[in-house]
Amino acid sequence: MITPHTTEHDLNVPDRFEGLREAGTQALKTIVVPVHSALVALDARFMDMRAARRGAFLILRGESGAGKSTFLDTVALFREGVSTVAVGASDDVAASLQQLPAANHPRIVVLEGREALRDVSTAKIEASLHAVNSFLRASTGRNTLVVWPTNTDDLTKILVDFAGTLGGESLLGVEEPFLRFAGPPRTEFIAIAERTITALNEGASLAALGISADRANDLAEKAVTIGAYLALIRRDLIANTGRVRGLLPMEQFRMWTLVVAGNEPEGDVAALTRGGYAYADIDRLMTSTGANVVAELKRHPDQLGILGTVLDARIVHVDMLTALAVSREFGSPALHQMMKARNMSTSPDGKARERLQGSELGLLLAGGNLGTRRVGGKAKGNTRAAFNNLAEIARTNDGLLNFAFGTGLVDLGIVESFKTEHGLGTQLRFLSDLYCLLGDGSPIRIEVMWRTKAGRADIANYVLSKLGNYGRAIGLLSQYHQPPLDYSSE
Repeated sequence: MITPHTTEHDLNVPDRFEGLREAGTQALKTIVVPVHSALVALDARFMDMRAARRGAFLILRGESGAGKSTFLDTVALFREGVSTVAVGASDDVAASLQQLPAANHPRIVVLEGREALRDVSTAKIEASLHAVNSFLRASTGRNTLVVWPTNTDDLTKILVDFAGTLGGESLLGVEEPFLRFAGPPRTEFIAIAERTITALNEGASLAALGISADRANDLAEKAVTIGAYLALIRRDLIANTGRVRGLLPMEQFRMWTLVVAGNEPEGDVAALTRGGYAYADIDRLMTSTGANVVAELKRHPDQLGILGTVLDARIVHVDMLTALAVSREFGSPALHQMMKARNMSTSPDGKARERLQGSELGLLLAGGNLGTRRVGGKAKGNTRAAFNNLAEIARTNDGLLNFAFGTGLVDLGIVESFKTEHGLGTQLRFLSDLYCLLGDGSPIRIEVMWRTKAGRADIANYVLSKLGNYGRAIGLLSQYHQPPLDYSSE
């Protein structure tokens, strides 16, 4: 079962390359931008190496967080055939270089974790440079550029002096003794942050972190490096998340929206969500509806975005066949009486459990993701007619239909217990359609959208309105004084 606010689904905003490296090559391709001046400098060094038939040493001076490690590790994204090998801070430089085979293509060896004097002693600096000099003069180092990143002037000077004494121009080259690395320009900070968050968080955006466009620009003006900018973004995320969670009652609830409609709007639901866990995409929701009831909310996308993140807001589709099967198999006598009054079948449905368990709702509540779902057959005319009757019942008695879903989820062991029309426990009285407790005791509140027909704008309007109600209930959107919006029926 899923536990609330687990680190597995928390937003990921790393400010160091070690956090980005785990994302994989495909994600990095969407995040990293080329630093052209540094790439041109590398091109020149490799050309000189080929002409001299030997390797070379490069001191890369840049501020902490400028992106030196990211740049060196991703050169292959912008220069074909170049590989990068890292020698960790705890690894012996001489031993690591001796283990490297000869390379028939351009290779970069990065001496990581040695950026300042506090990271490495003078004795180790001298020993390491002796090892580097020997390696680059050997055949195994011929096509290798060994790079020592630094973030202090004192270490840079020591390296320049030692390297000059050991190998002179043959080791450092004939140009400047070190390459100054500034990283990507400030004008790229916001775009890099957007792509980083999107790539590492299943399509999330800065809005999902509660960061408006104005705030993103303000932070970019304060940051000296891209690493510092991402750290400021993360700081805002922590502050925003803490603020919202601090407003939540002890329950720390989550809000999911269940869409059940006669036109099977699965594609519209997918267009309003991101990733395999059906997270509500605030940006897409905002651009999908212009309804007056959410116009005020749309003026504050930063607040709504972080609210959606903290509340684990998701949008889930359940098909008509599953809804009908659940109503027949798990419906109460009162629901069955209403169904019979509309000449609907109330005979037990042997596939109800299988359909519910394999539905988007069943899969997500059981801790799965939508990549494992099974696509069933499309409903026919008689099914649509039967569902329209069910939707008519929902106009005035949706609690009976929601009760049937809760009963089915308990029967399958997907949830431990449930309640319908359960209050939030806040000063502003607001009832959730379905309140479910998972096996670990964590709750999920499900708002059920029953419709004969629902389009993308309808769904967006419904979800944003519900998020607005929850936001007002916990005091985050206290500036809105209108009563809770009711979208329980058409």
